[in-house]
Amino acid sequence: MIKLFGINDTLFSSNGDKVIIPLRAKVHKEDNGSFYLDFECSLDYINDIVAGNILVVPTPQGEQAFRISSATATRSKITAKCYHIFYDSKNYLIEDSYVVDKNCNDALDHLNSATSDLSPFTTLSDVNSTNSFRCVRKSLYEAINVVLERWGGHLVRDNFNIKIKNEIGQDNGVVVRYGKNLKNITCQTNWENVVTKLMPVGKDGLLLNKLDQSADVYVTSDIQYDIPFTKTVSFEQNINEEDYQDDNGNLDEEEYTQALLNDLYNQAINYVNTNDIPKVNYTLKANLEKITDIGDTVEVIDERLGINITTNVISYVYDCILEKYTEIEFGNFTQKLDGLINSITSNTQMAIEESNQSLQVTLGQELQQAQDRIWNALGSSYVIYEGDKILVVDTLPKESATNVIMINNGGIAFSNTGINGTFSSAWTIDNVLNMEQINVINLTANLIKGGTLKLGSNLNQNGQLEVYDETNNLIAELNKNGLKMYGVDGSYVLINNTVGFAGYDRNNNLIYWVNGDEFHQKKSVVEEEITLCNKLRFIPITIYDGNTIVNDGIGLVSVAGGN
Repeated sequence: MIKLFGINDTLFSSNGDKVIIPLRAKVHKEDNGSFYLDFECSLDYINDIVAGNILVVPTPQGEQAFRISSATATRSKITAKCYHIFYDSKNYLIEDSYVVDKNCNDALDHLNSATSDLSPFTTLSDVNSTNSFRCVRKSLYEAINVVLERWGGHLVRDNFNIKIKNEIGQDNGVVVRYGKNLKNITCQTNWENVVTKLMPVGKDGLLLNKLDQSADVYVTSDIQYDIPFTKTVSFEQNINEEDYQDDNGNLDEEEYTQALLNDLYNQAINYVNTNDIPKVNYTLKANLEKITDIGDTVEVIDERLGINITTNVISYVYDCILEKYTEIEFGNFTQKLDGLINSITSNTQMAIEESNQSLQVTLGQELQQAQDRIWNALGSSYVIYEGDKILVVDTLPKESATNVIMINNGGIAFSNTGINGTFSSAWTIDNVLNMEQINVINLTANLIKGGTLKLGSNLNQNGQLEVYDETNNLIAELNKNGLKMYGVDGSYVLINNTVGFAGYDRNNNLIYWVNGDEFHQKKSVVEEEITLCNKLRFIPITIYDGNTIVNDGIGLVSVAGGN
């Protein structure tokens, strides 16, 4: 049963304002991704299916509320897109709130209570990791996404209840066998990170044969394929030297090296066991029994690839009328790109935490080009984990790459001359953005500090700097024609290498100017005195006879000795 509720309703236990008989009602849900309802009904409900009203529909997790975002009526039906009531969190603004060293549950409670309007949501989490977050001018929805990114976990949306949980789903013994109980299935396999033979590299270039030259430098998987998957990976090692020193501080180098080798071997074994089979995603066009929700465990058997893995449901489509799944996606490598392009088309606010300064970069007319570049790059980028750093390259092997991004605990650096080339730009961990060239379409900032601001030249053509007052009137500009400062009456002062220094009235007539070492002025008003060559002064003189002024004029006074 699908029920209609009003725009301000928050309790959905009743039958609502009306029971709707739909033509189509399908819920789409992704892990930490979208959650919406595609809805169709007859024209009988033309006055009911309007933006803002709420539809409550049956789902595998019970009745859930979806707010109508938009509705379109044709001659025969009404179609509507409805988003889960969770997305109302976009309407609640957090002006400035600081979460400091809190676990996920406390962070959610802190942010949910910091909205400018009273939040209708309740929050809960069992993620125990601690973190910090300075939230400045973000919606509750944006804040929750940041919490997911920093604290980790899975987003659980149950009407006005928001949870972030370490683990979701159930293991009901579901087994999917390709070619047997599945007839309509799409399989996407990613072999990019598969490794069956690994040369691990440890601290200071340590190899597994450090103490025994006859030892094998490789770790090999029990699983092998027709072609080799051999790689080398650098691992970070945190073995403390002090644990292998005697009372006098002398290091037992052999024992310390053996500890490093044992650690390197164990890390390598874990890496191989994790990556010796390809990552697989399946999209199933069927109703799979015993699936209860996102996160449910599924055992996947595919004899064609020799695969027998345990994975999880990551998205589904549920028919609310038939009350069954019509599409289920499960796998272990798909990364959802929910909101990527939306974040590009909107203003990107880079809030500098612990500061009142902000930098806003707005993408304008080149949006489509930037959007295409990002989507195209998604299919031609390769990520390599090397223990102490992460490389993103444009081609494999990495030695033949041209464009390289390197990330480590020092920051992020960029090179277009390969992994051994020059990293000419970087964003370091201490908030320094080091770029040889930055091309920004529009830049808005409260404060910019720097050494040299270069405008113009043959590289970027004609530079221009404009200054406006609080009423948006242009009061000064600096360009290839020099510096021009405007008066309120339309007059202006011009300084450049042609006229030197000159003032003009609003009709562009010269009123004063410098010619060589001479200053010219059409009119002059002197309020007090004039001194010529430091020898003769023109000063005002007033002579009184009692209280009566008998002479009021100008006097000439010689300055004896130039004083």
